[in-house]
Amino acid sequence: MFESTRPSAVSIAERRRPEPHGQPGFLRVDTVHQGDWGEEKGVYHINAVDTVTQWQVVGCVSKISEQFLLPVLEAILHQFPFRILGFHSDNGSEFINHKVARMLEKLLIDFTKSRPNRSQDNALVEGKNGAVIRKHIGYGHIPRQHAEQVQKFYTAHLNAYLNYHRPCGFATVTVDARGKRRRQYKPADYATPYEKLKSLPEAERYLKPNLGFVQLDKIAKSMSDTAWAKRMGAAKAKLLRSCKIESPFPPRFR
Repeated sequence: MFESTRPSAVSIAERRRPEPHGQPGFLRVDTVHQGDWGEEKGVYHINAVDTVTQWQVVGCVSKISEQFLLPVLEAILHQFPFRILGFHSDNGSEFINHKVARMLEKLLIDFTKSRPNRSQDNALVEGKNGAVIRKHIGYGHIPRQHAEQVQKFYTAHLNAYLNYHRPCGFATVTVDARGKRRRQYKPADYATPYEKLKSLPEAERYLKPNLGFVQLDKIAKSMSDTAWAKRMGAAKAKLLRSCKIESPFPPRFR
């Protein structure tokens, strides 16, 4: 059975592309369904990526109803080291609803949604869905009862690995004589999200109160990139074994 993202007709969130102007804190957010197995529904992954630094936080819920989604969304926002200023999603009703809007309004976070026929509006997070979540978790069915277990793996292992130890490409954009923009990925353009964050002018002013780079450096330097990757990989293998994934083949839907 195919289950697509449900569009919402509710007039919530402004329909525009966020413009961070080089400032971190503007998130692109999306959901990834882990697929069904017969009549049994699978878990949903919540993927949030900062536009400027590519800082990424992933969460997991058993259902994308408000009851399950809101606590995980709050936990995701809490894990970012800088202040969150913008929250951008597609038009799915899991995000475009009054409860999410009230939560973001309370936190003084600007809420925007993708425009019609503008596939690039949420392309950053959609690319990360495949490059990170599908790469590490795959397509096999994970039953709903394992959502909390997957969430703990993300919080304890994957999110720290992604942000302190996994390099991302940051394009160098040039404009030719005809005004056409070209994106190139040079060797010097690769950095971890944490390195990118530290490289921003006056980066410390973006951090949350009572948080500094001294504390964050301790996390980044506590283990080498290779050692952390091995630790994360071992935890992931243990997780997937315990979840007893039924099928190695991609489902026909997300």
